[in-house]
Amino acid sequence: MMMNTKEKILVAALRLFAVNGYEAVSVSQIAGELGITKGALYKHYKNKRDIFNCIFEYVCRLDVERSRKSGVPEQDYSDMPEAFSHVSAKSLGNYMKEQFRYWSEDEIACNFRKMLTLEQYKSPEMSALYQKVLVSGPLEYIENLLCEMSKEQEKLLPSPHALAIEFYSPFYLLLSMSDGTDCKETKEEIAQRYMRYIDDFFQKYFS
Repeated sequence: MMMNTKEKILVAALRLFAVNGYEAVSVSQIAGELGITKGALYKHYKNKRDIFNCIFEYVCRLDVERSRKSGVPEQDYSDMPEAFSHVSAKSLGNYMKEQFRYWSEDEIACNFRKMLTLEQYKSPEMSALYQKVLVSGPLEYIENLLCEMSKEQEKLLPSPHALAIEFYSPFYLLLSMSDGTDCKETKEEIAQRYMRYIDDFFQKYFS
């Protein structure tokens, strides 16, 4: 895919952030990575923070698109509680499968995740963002969905929180395993393992 200069800056910056961390990378390094001057970079972004904000907006925009495509709420429970009561197991399963593909295969998503993993120990702001994007945020979202889905079940189920932990834990574990290999075949095997896990989870509790 052909990228314009603004997009090239964003991708190059995030590659550096993923390896060195956000705070350690300078605007000069980003410009040098592309063989352009700082002045040329400032024509597209006000500063390094502006680059970061654009990266975050990109990640959030694609998440909303995947939510709509899969038929799950695009906002938190507190913002649209009614939408959480109309989600099927199939919709949630498809959404999580798309999420796994995105966070393990999309270069921007992968590098954004790696950057947050590094930065969470250096900055309260980044730690909070890491939790919101990858840990407590998704877990709470899934718990609210499973809570509503459990109301339709006649059989006795574990608590929504316990279900959410069981459901979400393999997501991050298998992402980490995917990060640990450069072999495409192995990455695909890991992805397929996750897809099967999702199917097995819903067969176990919501069939």
